[in-house]
Amino acid sequence: MIVLPTLGLSLVRAGSCIFVNQATLDLIKEREGFVSIPSPDPVGQPTVGYGHQCRVKDCGEVTEPFPLSLQSADRLLKRDIVPFAQCLAATISPHIRINSNQWGALVSWAYNVGTESIKHSSLVRRLNNGEDPERVAREELPGWDNAGGITLLGLIRRREAEVRLFGIPSNNTAHPFCTYTYL
Repeated sequence: MIVLPTLGLSLVRAGSCIFVNQATLDLIKEREGFVSIPSPDPVGQPTVGYGHQCRVKDCGEVTEPFPLSLQSADRLLKRDIVPFAQCLAATISPHIRINSNQWGALVSWAYNVGTESIKHSSLVRRLNNGEDPERVAREELPGWDNAGGITLLGLIRRREAEVRLFGIPSNNTAHPFCTYTYL
């Protein structure tokens, strides 16, 4: 068991990774941008840190004081991505092998579009049907470029970055079992 005291989380290395590599964190941070106090995102949803969606008024669920420091935002992001990685792990067939960069691209996408969208996506369906993962990513990710029915340049660029990350080879497996850890 690996214990991550800074997050108060532990991980048994059986199953898919619930954490991501630094390239993934960097991609998410770049595409989300840093916001130190709760502010509306492009579609009006209050967010803070690196894309944390506020669930209650004034982001009251965030235990760190505002304005957030970069270090606090990092901790919040690392906690926030766990349920999206868990959803991917539960949704993608255990017969599908995904490396750490592919996993990171999918976690970034999931963090952006939400768990319900993941579960019902043609991207996951095609992966589970055994189609070539790189082809699926190249063809499916670019289609997730709008929010609230509006195509956004920021989402186009994010999907391009996710496709690039997905295409970078890695010897580290992230799904169906985790062969690496990032502390």
